[in-house]
Amino acid sequence: MPLLVPPAPAPALRSVLTALGSPTAVREARTPALRAAQGPVIPELPLPVHVLDRISPEGVSATRLAGWRFLIRSGDHAVAAAETMLTPDGWTFSHFFEGPYVTSTERALRQAETVTQPYQARLLSMPSLYMLTLWLHGDLTDDGATGHPAAADLLVPLAPAPPGIAAHRPHRVADLLPVLTHRVTPVRLLGSPA
Repeated sequence: MPLLVPPAPAPALRSVLTALGSPTAVREARTPALRAAQGPVIPELPLPVHVLDRISPEGVSATRLAGWRFLIRSGDHAVAAAETMLTPDGWTFSHFFEGPYVTSTERALRQAETVTQPYQARLLSMPSLYMLTLWLHGDLTDDGATGHPAAADLLVPLAPAPPGIAAHRPHRVADLLPVLTHRVTPVRLLGSPA
């Protein structure tokens, strides 16, 4: 199996299981598909969510771990996701959600399982571009909570992707980050103050 999903911290998983077991948490969630799910709902495929706050002109990037996301499966597909976050008291449940990124993540993971090279699966969020990618990290020894995008890693933009970026098409980090750098660099107009 070429795709490795790193284990989530046990407290993060426990917090999601507790939230799923709470009728109040599920009922108050703005996820109609989760509330309507028939049968058991199971958190699976925990993915560390890293945030890329900035890309330098050289394409060098720094990420920070923002949380762990679990796909919530009911039957044969994911109906929602659960997000956890790190607090001073440890990992805790944040919220449930549904929408296009849930199905897009599931699709991208299925695609990634067909790649012959082994990768560690992560999510990489780029808030300045309103972009979320499946990050296929080549260093399998990383614990999921650390590391940065290496030039040979793959990024698979999830749908909906920003205009001009094809969703579900893998890109090497070395090829995609320079393109994204131009999108986040402010354009100075002639005659505008510096």
